[in-house]
Amino acid sequence: MDISRLTIKEARRLLDSKKISAVELTNIYLKRIQELDQKIDSYLSVCSESALQQASEAQKIIDSGNSQPLCGIPLSIKDNICIEGIKTTCASKMLEDFVPPYTATAVSKLESQNAVILGKVNLDEFAMGSTTENSAFKKTKNPFDLSRVPGGSSGGSAASVSASLALGSLGSDTGGSVRQPAAFCGVVGMKPTYGLVSRYGLIAFASSLDQIGPIGKTVEDCAIILDAIYGQDPKDGTSLNYKPETSYASSLSGGIKDFRIGLPKEYLTEGLNSEVRDALYKSINTLEKLGAKVEEFSMPSLKYAVPAYYLMSSAEASSNLSRYDGVKYGYRAQNCKTFNEMIGRSRAEGFGREVKRRILLGTYALASGYYDAYYKKALKLRTMISKGFDQAFSKYDVVIHPTTPETAFKFGQSTDDPLSMYLADIYTVSANIAGLPSISLPCGYDSKGLPIGLSFTGRPLGERDILRAAATFEADFAPEFKVPEL
Repeated sequence: MDISRLTIKEARRLLDSKKISAVELTNIYLKRIQELDQKIDSYLSVCSESALQQASEAQKIIDSGNSQPLCGIPLSIKDNICIEGIKTTCASKMLEDFVPPYTATAVSKLESQNAVILGKVNLDEFAMGSTTENSAFKKTKNPFDLSRVPGGSSGGSAASVSASLALGSLGSDTGGSVRQPAAFCGVVGMKPTYGLVSRYGLIAFASSLDQIGPIGKTVEDCAIILDAIYGQDPKDGTSLNYKPETSYASSLSGGIKDFRIGLPKEYLTEGLNSEVRDALYKSINTLEKLGAKVEEFSMPSLKYAVPAYYLMSSAEASSNLSRYDGVKYGYRAQNCKTFNEMIGRSRAEGFGREVKRRILLGTYALASGYYDAYYKKALKLRTMISKGFDQAFSKYDVVIHPTTPETAFKFGQSTDDPLSMYLADIYTVSANIAGLPSISLPCGYDSKGLPIGLSFTGRPLGERDILRAAATFEADFAPEFKVPEL
């Protein structure tokens, strides 16, 4: 068994045929984490004891012949998604010792299928960043090149799957935080339609943009995880009462003959790396060979997506993070003489540099003298971008674009230039602004051997269309698929 190429579907077959037990499979991953994660630094906490207990329970279900798709499958969870009794830090000093008394709905749904939770993985602090360099505890490395970033903010999730330290993972995507690291690490990452997956138990960054999404080695793996976690949740008022006609995992076949695919001209910017551009057009040729009709179109509002996103997300972050005051829970500064000093010092010492930057930007945008000039305009741009996509989907089944303008960059390359880091999200933020489903998968490798990501974005609740397009492309690309050598 080549663990580096094992997928959830293949693991399911091995488990159900009794060629391996759930405990044996879990032990393989726990041993691999122990041996290799010192290179990658993807895990913040490893739950060996509880994972083996879950695996033992899963084996009983498998032996009874009633196993579900994720029964006995070892997964990792981004450390801003709560699990009762397990530290959830958001990679921040502010929540370094926080142990939640409840479990996120998405994780509860995984546990209801007897999935095995290996541990919690690293992220940019409070999911703010595109490199996982903003973690208060460690810097996760890209498995394809340890001198480069894995992307962010779900860098730990993507790296753990890429390095085969988990069979799949849950991340959160506010402006590309599942898809961008998936592209950098050569795996598949998906952001569902806003509201399709409950946000209960996801520690909030920007509530109108955040969405939990799966990361896996293949499109089918992501579909299997999505089948487990979607659905309306009474604990989340923004969750949707929707059920697809068939499971997402069963909607991958059928091909893309006569599929209409649009490529926004605004995504073909000067900042697009030449090798990424070449891979994009090679992918388009492949899609046309497979029967799709691809054409360029213009959507002028896309050029405003990045500033609109950072104004809205920072404003919401400013509001959401105001709860961390050193009073009820979280980090509290010591030896303070007054109440105001305690709050001020707790936040100054507990939050990292990038989080402070976004809180300040958001508070400024929400101030009475600037609300109309900044935040209100950003909301108007959100409407414009959403309408632009509505018009596009009246003509196209899916929209195609690069996931990122360049491949994974070296550590420190963007830390002193936050604007360049923000522009790394230029192709991903629009899907969050409009609440649309989007998926990233590998489509090639640059001259350094680094993965290049291709994205399909669909209409609201159009997961089946983007999964089908992605799976069809992936089947043709499969012989070129690479895994990192560790």
